[in-house]
Amino acid sequence: MGKRNEAEKLERSLDNRHIQLIALGGAIGVGLFYGSSSTIQMAGPAVLLSYLIGGFVIFTIMRALGEMAVEEPVSGSFSAYANRYLGPFAGYLTGWTYWFMWVVVGMAELTVAGVYVNYWFPHIPQWVTALVSLIVITLINIFNVKAFGEFEFWFAMIKVVAIIAMIIFGLIIILFGIGNDGDPIGFTNLWLNGGFVPNGMIGILLSFVLVMFSFGGVELVGITAGEARNPKKSIPAAVNSIVWRILIFYIAALGVMMSLYPWNEIGTEGSPFVLIFDKIGIPGAAHIINFVVLTAALSAFNSGLYSSGRMLFNLALQSNGPKYFAKLNRYRTPRRGIVFSSSFLLVAVFLNYIVPEKVFLYISSIATVAVITSWTIILITQLKFRKAKTSDEISRLSFKMPFYPISSYFALAFLALVIVLMAFIEEMRVALLVAPIWFIILYIGYQLNKTKEKNRLEEEQVGSLK
Repeated sequence: MGKRNEAEKLERSLDNRHIQLIALGGAIGVGLFYGSSSTIQMAGPAVLLSYLIGGFVIFTIMRALGEMAVEEPVSGSFSAYANRYLGPFAGYLTGWTYWFMWVVVGMAELTVAGVYVNYWFPHIPQWVTALVSLIVITLINIFNVKAFGEFEFWFAMIKVVAIIAMIIFGLIIILFGIGNDGDPIGFTNLWLNGGFVPNGMIGILLSFVLVMFSFGGVELVGITAGEARNPKKSIPAAVNSIVWRILIFYIAALGVMMSLYPWNEIGTEGSPFVLIFDKIGIPGAAHIINFVVLTAALSAFNSGLYSSGRMLFNLALQSNGPKYFAKLNRYRTPRRGIVFSSSFLLVAVFLNYIVPEKVFLYISSIATVAVITSWTIILITQLKFRKAKTSDEISRLSFKMPFYPISSYFALAFLALVIVLMAFIEEMRVALLVAPIWFIILYIGYQLNKTKEKNRLEEEQVGSLK
C-alpha cells in the first residue's frame, strides 16, 4: 500500500468549524495577552506596520502550504511534502525539528498552566497542575480526533471572545469616554510620545523577530488536512481567513491598547487586557484574564500534542522514524506517538524544578529556529511542487498560490532577514549557536536511520530468497 493511502487511515472527522478555530487558535498565543508589551517597546505604535508586513508574509507561507494541502491532504503535512519533493533528509529534518519544537513548547505551556492555577490556589504545587493537565489532554488526544477538535474549538473560542470584548470595550472608552469620566481618549496616543515611529526603522526591523515568532503555530492548519472531513473546502477557508484574523486580532487589539495608554507605559502596570477590563468597570477583570490565558496555554499544549503525534506517525510512514509509530489505535489516532511525546513532557514536569533556567532557555532557542525552519521548507517545497507538475496539472490546481513565484521568493528573503536580525537581540542570539548543533545531531541521526533501514531491507530480501 502507498504512503498516501496509509495516511488516509486517520479518521476524517474534523469539521469546517473545527479547522477554522484550530487555525484561529494557532495564530493567537499567550504572547498577545502578556507578551505584546515587549514587541511594542521595540517599535512603538509602528509595531502595527510590523504586524501588517509580517501578516502578509505569513499569508504567503500559508497559501504555499494550502496549495499543497488541498491537492495532497496528508496528516504529515509539510514534512510529508518535503520528503516527497525535496528528498528524505528534508522530510526527516522537518518532521523531527517540528516534533521537538512542540515538545519544548509543551514544557513551557505546562509550566505556565501551573503558574496561572497558583493565582487562585497558591497551595497547589505547580507540578500537580502540570501533571493533571498532561494526563487529561493526553487522554483527549488518544480518544479520538473529534474530541481533540471539540476541545480546541472551545479553547480557541474563549480566546477569540476575550480579544473581541477587549477591542469593543477599548473602542467605547476611546470614542465615548465611558470608564474615563465621560472624556473620550481618542487616538492621539498613536503619534504622541515620540511620534508613530519613535525608535526609527531599527525598531521596526528588530520587532519583526518577535512579530514572526508570535505567529508560530499558524501552520497547524496544514497538519489537520489528513483528518479534515472536506479538505478542499475547509483548508482554503481557514487559510484565507488568516488575513482578517491578523487585522482584527493583532492590529486592532494592539491599536486599541496603544490608543488607550502611551506605548512606553504598556506592560509597566500589568496586563493591558486587565487594565482595559478594569477601566470599563467589569468586576473580577484579573480573574477573567487569568482564566483566558490559562485556556490559551492549555490550547497551545493540546494543539502541540496533537501535531507531535501526527508528525511521528508520518515520519514512521516515510521510514524516517521507528515503524512502531505507524500503528493506529481503534479510534484511528496515533496513540503511540502521542504517548511517546507525553512521556517526554512527563519528564519535563519533574526536570522543570532541577534544570537551571538558562539550560531551558537554550533548549527553547531551538524551538524558535524550528518555526523559521518549517516555514522556509514549506516555501522551498512549494517551489519544487510546482516544478514537478505539468502545465495541465498546474491549471487544474484548485487553490493556487497568488503571485507565484515572486511571493515565494519575497517570503524567503524576509525569513532570511529575520534570522540575521536575531543576531542583534541578545536573548535570541543563543538560538543561532544552538541551531547548527541541532541540525548536525539530526544529520547524524538520519545517517544512522538510513543505515538501519538499508540493513533491514537487505535482511528481508535474504529472508524472501530463503
